Amino acid sequence: MITNTELEHKGNLYPAGLISFEHDQDNINFITKNGVRLQITVLRDNMLRFRYATNGIFEDDFSYAVDDNHPHGFNQLNIEDTESHVIITTEKMQCKVAKDDLRVGMYELDGRPILEDELGFHWEESFEFGGNFVKMSKTSRDQENFFGLGDKPTNFNLKGKRMSLWNTDQYAYGKDTVELYKAVPFYMGLHSNLCYGIFFDNTFKTHFDFCHERRNVTSFWADGGEMNYYFIHGPQMNDVLTTYTDLT
Repeated sequence: MITNTELEHKGNLYPAGLISFEHDQDNINFITKNGVRLQITVLRDNMLRFRYATNGIFEDDFSYAVDDNHPHGFNQLNIEDTESHVIITTEKMQCKVAKDDLRVGMYELDGRPILEDELGFHWEESFEFGGNFVKMSKTSRDQENFFGLGDKPTNFNLKGKRMSLWNTDQYAYGKDTVELYKAVPFYMGLHSNLCYGIFFDNTFKTHFDFCHERRNVTSFWADGGEMNYYFIHGPQMNDVLTTYTDLT
């Protein structure tokens, strides 16, 4: 297994080991040795929000997409501190955060994996535009399929595709044109009779790779801004869609 340290020479930087974490009502805040912060917000028993700050400071919390009055609140929240992980459990799912590199895994209450970080969060300095490219990579399960991203003139199933989102006036566009008139950075993954959703709330140009570059890896990244995404648990597609539409 390649370690995060071994990959730093390729220009990507990663969170270091965990120094401390703090639970404050619906927020769990993590601080690492190299100043990276992770904030996990429990919005509902089936929805968590993940925010990462590379310099220890979060940007102003504003969204063009999220409804300020979206329904939120949860029935159960338990935080467990083990030797290797911080484990967050709600009434419907479990989240495990590794202490050595902040990699995240999402699981059913019976332990079945829903979605796990591959390299997890990492970033690269943008020499052309300033700021950072913020990146996230997840492990794709066997026979997993992907749907979403709004209007795309391509296959309904996005597996094997690499797409970018940037509002563009594309006159007389054809099949597999990538950038169209609006950006919907939300997709659903489906495997093992389980469905989950990812909403990547970032206004910079965003990119999604559904097992295109690497067979068992799904990734999403942005040309700037903050790594800020929502994980929505199903287990059914209609559960994911209802929660997402309530949120936005």
